[in-house]
Amino acid sequence: MRPATAAAVAATSILGVGAAAVAAGRYASDAALGASSPRPFPADRRLTVHATAAGQITLTRSFPALRPGTYGLAGRGVHAVVGPVTEQVPGGHSVISPDTVVRRLERVTLGSLKPGARVRLTPEIHRGDPLAALGVAYKEVEVPGELGALPAWFVPAARDTWVIAVHGLGTTRDHPMNVMGFLNAQQFPVLDLAYRGDAGAPRSPDGLAHLGESEWRDLDAAIRYAVRYGAEKVILYGWSSGASMALHAAVNSALHDRISGLVLDSPVLDWRTTLRALASARGVPSALLPLAVRAAQGQTGLHGAPLMDTSVPTALHAPTLVVHGPDDTLAPWQPSRELAARRPDLVTLHSVAQAPHAAMWNADPAGYEETLRRFLTPLM
Repeated sequence: MRPATAAAVAATSILGVGAAAVAAGRYASDAALGASSPRPFPADRRLTVHATAAGQITLTRSFPALRPGTYGLAGRGVHAVVGPVTEQVPGGHSVISPDTVVRRLERVTLGSLKPGARVRLTPEIHRGDPLAALGVAYKEVEVPGELGALPAWFVPAARDTWVIAVHGLGTTRDHPMNVMGFLNAQQFPVLDLAYRGDAGAPRSPDGLAHLGESEWRDLDAAIRYAVRYGAEKVILYGWSSGASMALHAAVNSALHDRISGLVLDSPVLDWRTTLRALASARGVPSALLPLAVRAAQGQTGLHGAPLMDTSVPTALHAPTLVVHGPDDTLAPWQPSRELAARRPDLVTLHSVAQAPHAAMWNADPAGYEETLRRFLTPLM
């Protein structure tokens, strides 16, 4: 083979490998960041329903099934709510088994639980709308966003400080209903927002989630809506990437002076780690994870630095409650600890053990709400 021909073949091969790498990276990035319906998180293995009885459900024994607290239980055509683990059935008989675990069955909200059904624990314990799920009156409203109208639930109350709630990865606006009853009892109006990529909301221009870096502008639109309709101040309450949205808005919104506080549950502060975890959870081979990170930067414009390495922590001006824990495998809690250490003047960190991502309330509802009450009282 002539040298020129050999060089051409080699160049073509290199280009082919490069193109394949780009395609693989985009596949991995799309799998991680596709802004579609909620999908499972890492370690959210499916459980088998073995039996049900009055107020009891028997599931496959595993670490997720043994988590303390209250969770939704979701499967195909079924949703239920389970409470703490119990090893007793009515009558006091022990049901300890090496293969199964018994939890309290609070209610079945959709479908029916049958032996053999495959289900997952989820932090979302409510389905429907605030009236159907909580008995709380609400209005369907539309928030004008830069991409179009954003649907939201508005729960009116007496105070002129509104709470604007934004869900995060793998959940919907059903998730903030976990604390909506508590917030309503404290007389906070609540605006529960669906943002770009959600059902009923405009599609993101590239079809991908940006982990808060562009979605925060929808939250900014919600702040403007709240002020237009009577809010003197707002408290931004976000879970997961919704918490990242709240941080961006607190620093970048033209109305940042109206923000009197932030509640950040399981905030995504290191996008690289979260993207890798999402890609892995959605079946991307480990060899492609570095390509997913590079492709995500190219496709979405995600900054190279984690949020903690930007100006956000320094520019933060509002009292902030961070609720996070060491068992979060999707958004590591070390950056949350760093945020609290860097801004002890503003940031309070409440740690929750044995809680997966965005499920800090689920692991300890009473403790969570008491912490929330203490934080919110001075902001009322």
